[in-house]
Amino acid sequence: MKKQLITILAIGLLSTVNCQLSTAQQPFRGAWIATVANIDWPSREAVGNDSLQQEEMCFLLDSLHAIGINAVIFQVRPTADALYRSHLEPWSHWLTGKQGKAPGYDPLEFVIAECHRRDMELHAWLNPYRVNLAASGIDYLAPTHVFRQHRDWFWRYGTQWYFNPALPQTREWICDVVYDILCHYDIDAIHMDDYFYPYPIANQPLPDAADFARDPRGFTDIRDWRRDNVNLAIQAISETIRRTKPFVQFGISPFGVYKDGSGLTNYHDLYADVLYWVEQGWIDYVLPQLYWHIGNTRADYATLAQWWANAVDSLSTINSQLSTKLYIGLAPYHLGGKNEPAAWREGNEIARQMRLNRTISTISGECFYSTRPLLRNPLHVCDSIKAIYHE
Repeated sequence: MKKQLITILAIGLLSTVNCQLSTAQQPFRGAWIATVANIDWPSREAVGNDSLQQEEMCFLLDSLHAIGINAVIFQVRPTADALYRSHLEPWSHWLTGKQGKAPGYDPLEFVIAECHRRDMELHAWLNPYRVNLAASGIDYLAPTHVFRQHRDWFWRYGTQWYFNPALPQTREWICDVVYDILCHYDIDAIHMDDYFYPYPIANQPLPDAADFARDPRGFTDIRDWRRDNVNLAIQAISETIRRTKPFVQFGISPFGVYKDGSGLTNYHDLYADVLYWVEQGWIDYVLPQLYWHIGNTRADYATLAQWWANAVDSLSTINSQLSTKLYIGLAPYHLGGKNEPAAWREGNEIARQMRLNRTISTISGECFYSTRPLLRNPLHVCDSIKAIYHE
């Protein structure tokens, strides 16, 4: 770990423990606040305007709290940058319009305080490997960005750049980022979503054949080697959290299909062996993104929700010491879209899914992607959520 990072003060430990204990037993009622490309926050009008950013965030949190949300998953590292005072990576250009330019306040510190004041958990959401978006190029990267300092740690796939998952330097860097956040912020969880190895591009192989040939670590199948690369990263991050602040949760929100299916899967395409992480006890919750409707012919919500519940149940039966929680990611952004299937245009599919979740005892909560589409209240979904939470 980087020696310059400060040690954790005992008083900070105690305050976080007390906050964690007060919320741990509640049903999980979450919402993602995405910052990449200013999806949820800050709005493009608020980029570079600190007071407007804070006003917008308070509006979002007040609105979420009003419908019963008790956990916010806040994206603080979208493209190897920071929406907090990082000791390792530059300030995000999604905040100020220029990467490396500091805002007049610390957004993560502000959001933590505002969430905890409303008795809401704050989960710090990090994307581990992504450096840029497809449309953005890399010219905007600050001179202090790790890409500029260690070009050999990265490779390009399509129009995007990624940390090379095969390198131990990559794993160490990500752990250092996590450690930095843990040491300086009173967060309730570290969270990662579905972006591990990049989503596949037709007829374009991943550029890692030379890495595999140079250091296969005993693997004969490059696909198994890739999965092990991600396994090593997840294990290292988990150990960093356990060693630093063991009461902070570690959660993963994977793509909704694990291994079996006719389309894209975590295991075969993103090289994310999510159930292995559960089996090893490395993560505290798994939050699969089930962004399909009930009755979808290729990916039926009801079938997948039950599948994840059965899978987590089976692992818990094998090892009674496992305590990984299962939450489900829901997609209110589909509601009311004129090009959506009838299920999303008629009635309230989110309410149907929430009621189905309550018939499966292993499912301990849900999370909504993302905040702005949710708060537009399509088909009165916010009213439905509030009513269900008060039943």
